Amino acid sequence: MAAVEIEETLWVSEPRVAELRLVSVEERRRPSLSERRAAKARRLRRRNRILAGAALVVAVAILAVPGTSFGGVTDTGLPTDVATSAVLAPGTVYLVQSGDTLSAIAQRVNPLNVAKARAALVHELGSNVVVPGEHVLIP
Repeated sequence: MAAVEIEETLWVSEPRVAELRLVSVEERRRPSLSERRAAKARRLRRRNRILAGAALVVAVAILAVPGTSFGGVTDTGLPTDVATSAVLAPGTVYLVQSGDTLSAIAQRVNPLNVAKARAALVHELGSNVVVPGEHVLIP
């Protein structure tokens, strides 16, 4: 094989002059077996790192999606993202105040489906009546 080399000469009294000349390049040698194996191992490690990174990105993306995208609902039928932002979240204990009714409490528990929340409260309490000062576990 041959290659072209550019050689510049600089003379004090004259401007630069570029000359082209043909030079021989030694023939490229084929990599040894151990070099080829090392290169293949590097490619495999790189591919595995890329796949692991992609899997991590997918896992983080799935965890970032709200629970309602996967059908997450509470016992009262309220989507989990709404339930966590509700005034009375599931698992909290509510102290019944004077003037509270079961329907009013159910409205605070699940503003989207009051009937289902009321049924869950009745099941939890075992009664349709609430008394001021009573502690109610929100289902």
